[in-house]
Amino acid sequence: MTFRAALAPLVAGSTWRRGVFLLLGGVLALPYGVLAVTFAQLLTDSTIPRPLVYALLLIAALIAVVPLLLDGSRALEIAAVRALLGVDLPDPAPGRRGDRESRLRSALWIATHLIVGALVMIALFSALPMALAFIAQQFGVGAELTSQERFGPLDGRDSGWLTLTGVALLVGLGYAVAGLGALAVSMAPVLLGPAQAERIAALEARATRLAERNRLARELHDSVGHALTVATLQAGAAREVLDSDPEFVRRALTAIEEAGRTAMDELDHVLGLLRETGGDRPSAAPQRTLADLDRLVADTRAAGLTVHAQRVGDPARLPAIVSREGYRIVQEGLTNAARYGHGPVTLRLDLRPDALELELVNTMSRPDRADTGRSGRGLDGMRERVLLLGGRLTVGPDGDRWLIRARLPYEDAR
Repeated sequence: MTFRAALAPLVAGSTWRRGVFLLLGGVLALPYGVLAVTFAQLLTDSTIPRPLVYALLLIAALIAVVPLLLDGSRALEIAAVRALLGVDLPDPAPGRRGDRESRLRSALWIATHLIVGALVMIALFSALPMALAFIAQQFGVGAELTSQERFGPLDGRDSGWLTLTGVALLVGLGYAVAGLGALAVSMAPVLLGPAQAERIAALEARATRLAERNRLARELHDSVGHALTVATLQAGAAREVLDSDPEFVRRALTAIEEAGRTAMDELDHVLGLLRETGGDRPSAAPQRTLADLDRLVADTRAAGLTVHAQRVGDPARLPAIVSREGYRIVQEGLTNAARYGHGPVTLRLDLRPDALELELVNTMSRPDRADTGRSGRGLDGMRERVLLLGGRLTVGPDGDRWLIRARLPYEDAR
């Protein structure tokens, strides 16, 4: 080990920050020290009844222990550890009270912090002035303070040894602070880290956030993808008859404008949910449901795709989540039919007492490449939606046709 490496812990910025953390424990221990001195005096005073002193001591002990067990004390210690020790500890789970294990570990950490901090503070206020006095007398500063005193085997005339002793005290104090700080860094995750219940709660919260983001991604893919498909087909059809049928071009441009506005509304809605403004989620815009099915079919027909729709039952009596997911499945099916299919689409909705059954069938333009054309996020989104509701999904080629058949139970979704 080189001389520079040996001195590195004494001059490192992390050592100074850790020293501040230890001194913070000493500052917090001052009230406990004052309380201990006070009761020591009361116990040596024979004029005060012992039962009264013991009763006050019990009450004071209970009051002194309470801060060690509070969730707020643990949160403050975690913040101090992150800022001064550089240990990345997660915040306690919001809205969740710590369990017994977490409280006991936190109390042990806080008590150790106070005790070690008090010892460091005592050493700082005793050893540091003495070391500085020993070193200063070598240069004739304050020599009168040490010349008449004895310090173990040394007296005031042993100026060289006193100077070496002062340097050793300073170096030893520096290494002690560095070592205690390193020990605190290694023990902080053990005593202040999350308990098993908190880890499980954090994983559940993360899974919930990921599921919500995946749901929003599916919403964005389905709505914007459908709008772009409609706009692309309308634009292509309008280009073919630009000179011969201006009225059709006008209708196509109107349909493109409406599809663009719908896509922008959906995009604003999804981005608004993803955007965090002051920690509050913005109000959610109304989402499309099977009540909007007629408009969806009309937009698809306006894009040039023939749709034969059959519906049995009233979508208004469906649970909201089933109606939303059913709408998105139909939307994705029509989008794929417009992009990859050929010929008319037959759409059938059957609202049974316990489930919604829907089916989309259309002729494939390239039966030999059906799987490669339609595999991707859209079909994955369909499967996730159906799985969310505990339903069944059949999707894929059926001869020269492409078939989508889904069953969404809603007895448990009400």
